[in-house]
Amino acid sequence: MKALRTYSKYIPYFYFIAVIIYWFTDVNRSEGLTAYPILLFGIPFLWQLIKPNEKLNFSLGITFVCLSSYMILAYLFDHLNIVSISYETKRFLIMGGFFVIGNFVMALWMIRNSIKKVF
Repeated sequence: MKALRTYSKYIPYFYFIAVIIYWFTDVNRSEGLTAYPILLFGIPFLWQLIKPNEKLNFSLGITFVCLSSYMILAYLFDHLNIVSISYETKRFLIMGGFFVIGNFVMALWMIRNSIKKVF
């Protein structure tokens, strides 16, 4: 149980690295070489695993909470039919729904870890 508590703080970083790898492989199949800059998004998460930084951790958490909140609002507006969205966008929103909720939870987890270290 102690080992689980010790390593649980790394779960959000592994989640975001896994999402970036999935995104890279998906884009690489269709676009080819232009997908390689996507791997640059993984550098801050790898850096947090190698040499943790409290400020970077907090800023990554806040950034992804904002992005996930924006996508959650898009789901809400689509459900309430406030904004008309094309079929392709709706399909993307449905397929990406699990990622949005996962991103939101993991970003909150990162912020919680940052706050725990400060106080």
